[in-house]
Amino acid sequence: MDIDVLIALRRTDWDRMDELLKRSRSLSGAEADELIALYQQASTDLSLIRSAAPDPVWIGQLSSLVARGRAAVVGTQAPAWREFVEFFVRRFPAAVYRSWRWWVPVALTTIAVTAGLGAWIATHPEIQATIATPSEIRDMTGPGGQFEDYYSSDPASSFAGRVWVNNAMAAAGCLFLGVLIVPVIWILWSNAVNIAIGGGLMAAVGRLDVFFGLITPHGLLELTAVFVAAGAGLRLGWSVIDAGRGRRAERLAVEGRAVGGLVLGLGCILLLTGVIEAYVTPSGLPTWARIGIGVAVEVGFLLYVFVLGRHAARAGETGDIERSAVGDVLPTAG
Repeated sequence: MDIDVLIALRRTDWDRMDELLKRSRSLSGAEADELIALYQQASTDLSLIRSAAPDPVWIGQLSSLVARGRAAVVGTQAPAWREFVEFFVRRFPAAVYRSWRWWVPVALTTIAVTAGLGAWIATHPEIQATIATPSEIRDMTGPGGQFEDYYSSDPASSFAGRVWVNNAMAAAGCLFLGVLIVPVIWILWSNAVNIAIGGGLMAAVGRLDVFFGLITPHGLLELTAVFVAAGAGLRLGWSVIDAGRGRRAERLAVEGRAVGGLVLGLGCILLLTGVIEAYVTPSGLPTWARIGIGVAVEVGFLLYVFVLGRHAARAGETGDIERSAVGDVLPTAG
């Protein structure tokens, strides 16, 4: 191919493309279509010139024109920091808020079951005997015993990492296995039993205040994160059983993508609870101060969800990925 002939033929089109790009924000519909066609043709021309006659001058000029055309036609990608802010300001709190009708009942039910089990254990010595021997219970619940020592048994940073991994696995199990429903119920039951055993045994020896003094600073937000994960997981599972008026696969895809976002958000929340459990719970702060920190963090999270998340959800945010990144779906009647 004669590159000089190609340049002579296309020069007018390139100039026209440059003119349209200079006022790309005010183009009519016909001009926008023309710009797209010119951009596609210029991209082809650039490939031909590069392969047939790699003239650095023309390649540089045409490359710049094509790059400007790509930015105008395709658009530019949002910077990573903006995506990060968008996620934590809108998508994550909206996703948590949208599932509150699931995780709030889960929380209330689990707390009631845990309290009932704890009271049963505390008031029935025969049940305590099936859990551990009297000497083992003394070692666990006495001053400086295993329950208190647990929070300072390892270096704080190591302990925080271990706690975060354990809790993140529980939350991830609720989210990813929620489609099966039963595993979520099992995870909640296991957590309820573990807490009830600790609280019941401590209550039996008159040290329930120590139990709450140690578990409240990190436990409020930690348990809330698990409840959110469980509620979202159960909602995902229910979308398989009852898709409402939409198509089951489409509903499951939307809820599944929102759950994927919750994994990241709840992972950060649980990282915070791990830090509190490692550095605040075993600290020398007065009990009221440690509990106050836990309550403040929990209230802050609830305000974050029910103020920021509610506002974002009412504005149409679902916690799903950007609509432009989602494939087209078939329309559904009814």
